[in-house]
Amino acid sequence: MTHTEKTDWESKYQNKDTQWDKGEPSPGLVDFLLNEKLPDGGTVLVPGCGFGHDVRAWARAGFDTLGLDIAPTAIIRARELTPEGITAQFSKGDFLKNDHPTEYDWLFEHTLFCAIQPEHRADYVRAAARSVRKGGCLLAVHYIIPDEDGPPYGTTREEVCQRFESEFDLLKDWIPRSYSNRTGLERMFYWRKKKNQ
Repeated sequence: MTHTEKTDWESKYQNKDTQWDKGEPSPGLVDFLLNEKLPDGGTVLVPGCGFGHDVRAWARAGFDTLGLDIAPTAIIRARELTPEGITAQFSKGDFLKNDHPTEYDWLFEHTLFCAIQPEHRADYVRAAARSVRKGGCLLAVHYIIPDEDGPPYGTTREEVCQRFESEFDLLKDWIPRSYSNRTGLERMFYWRKKKNQ
């Protein structure tokens, strides 16, 4: 696949071609929610939410969470997988096109950056900046791989820092606990949106 060919995510979900789905939330997110002292509650946007595992993890931790995905089938399945009593919300929408023009306390993404064509990465940064309120936080798990024939499209720590540092201050980054086939290949970034933006 070349960078100019757009991925048909809906077809992938309909054909059950979802090898990226591990049936559970990001291990790095699970550890973060368990170990970080976070303010109670708050709003969270999870773009590219897929079947909603990460959305439900945030909701179980007491956050008002919206999962957004471009594929209608993903949203339908995410709702089906959400037990009663879990206050997670799901909506079809294109994160890059600002389909949900609301500012959130948190933006969490798990390897969405690597799923879009690299030429749209500047659009992604703009979408992240407008989705997070001043002083709000961006928590992201990036796939640090060399692949150019994605998705997933590879990136480096240096590229991630260079792209996001104009809008966000990096609080810390680290190699998180990952799924077994991604151990050592993911890097977690914890950013706060600049208050003067």
